[in-house]
Amino acid sequence: MSCRHRLARPLPRLAALVLGLGLGGSALAAELTVSAAASLSNAFRELGPIYEAQHPGSKVQFNFGASGALLQQIAKGAPADVLASADQETMDQAQQQGLVKAEQRRNFVSNSLVVIVPAAAKAVPKAVSELAQPAYARIAIGLPASVPVGRYTKAVLEKAQLWAAVEPKMIGANNVRQALDYVARGEVDAGFVYGTDAALMADKVRLALTVPTESQVLYPAAPVAASPRAAEAQKFVAFLLSPPAQAVLAKYGFGKP
Repeated sequence: MSCRHRLARPLPRLAALVLGLGLGGSALAAELTVSAAASLSNAFRELGPIYEAQHPGSKVQFNFGASGALLQQIAKGAPADVLASADQETMDQAQQQGLVKAEQRRNFVSNSLVVIVPAAAKAVPKAVSELAQPAYARIAIGLPASVPVGRYTKAVLEKAQLWAAVEPKMIGANNVRQALDYVARGEVDAGFVYGTDAALMADKVRLALTVPTESQVLYPAAPVAASPRAAEAQKFVAFLLSPPAQAVLAKYGFGKP
């Protein structure tokens, strides 16, 4: 009899564990996954709790990275409900592949391309053409194939007929924050990042110049077509254009779309 009691006693704990796993599974299932460009990370981390407060019961988790890498992840079936990219080209590709809901695509912020140097740098370029000079031997640039800031940079340099001179000096970055870190640590002589990124490390990097781009740096967001949380994904995209969200984005230096 006592032996049977000893065998039976662990069962409530097992039941609790099974129930706990079940609850955990549904909690995870309720999370909205937003894959967003690395340059949005600080602003979006602040926006998450605001969205959750406005939508009780909602939970947002973020996946930050280079826009091209995020697109590849979604194309390979990685879970995502919303894609927010740092350029139109990435979202155009997502749309062409049927990975996002085109009719719900929205531009929600703008940004600027800038050149930065380490805070202690002796050489500070006054024009992009100066980057061809020997004083700038290592230049951090996002990889153009997958990093939007790299594509903007390459387009600017090609138009100025400087790409051939600058490309051999390029220290490739997997995303814009990596380019920012290279400059902040003094590992390169200059780097191309967004204005919003430069503002985050004003004590470690120096803004040299703002670079006009042929096409405006506009960030689009759209619900992912395969998302099982379509309505929630649409709500989040709409939220990005709401006054509270726009105020937070503006605080981090983003402009109106």
